[in-house]
Amino acid sequence: MSQADQINRGRKFDQVLEGARTIFLRDGFDGASVDDIAKEAGVSKATLYSYFPDKRLMFVEVVRSQLKEQTDSAVATIDFGAAPEVVLSLAAAQIVDSMSCKLNQGLYRLCVAESERFPELGRAFYAAGPELVHELLMDYLRCAADRGELVVDDIDLAAYLFIELCKSELHPKLLFGICDSFSGEQKERVIRGAVAMFLARYGAKA
Repeated sequence: MSQADQINRGRKFDQVLEGARTIFLRDGFDGASVDDIAKEAGVSKATLYSYFPDKRLMFVEVVRSQLKEQTDSAVATIDFGAAPEVVLSLAAAQIVDSMSCKLNQGLYRLCVAESERFPELGRAFYAAGPELVHELLMDYLRCAADRGELVVDDIDLAAYLFIELCKSELHPKLLFGICDSFSGEQKERVIRGAVAMFLARYGAKA
């Protein structure tokens, strides 16, 4: 049985999920108690367990739902038939905003901290966030290459490179606590640089 099959969705599911998100971010995975989650969600422990058989599944669903919601919202705002500079600029802005989101930062740190003891938590974050974004980028790059807008010899690598370009400067400073936020100008500087460098390598020559 998959993890998704072990989760039951009912009337108070979203309420439980929001309570779990709040407590996990406040206390960490190990410090979060089921009692506190139930109290924060305003439900009984019996109701909580009727949705999630254990705490790890609850955390995985918090991560998955948070990142999927953001990714779906981002995809809906992008016209993937537009010129590469437009599409890549919008995609870069979404990647930078997601990376800068305090909630995502908290979930990221929790997953990394617990990944040695509970590797499924790290895998869940990767699958719901970085892996999904990578797959979406590959789909776009493949279509753009077919239209002759880009020249990409390794779609898989190119998608990874674009994501890393979007993380330049910002991600390390967030990760090590050098900064906890960035101005619009700082984000735009990275976005412009990432797109310009990517197109210099993969853009179709006139």
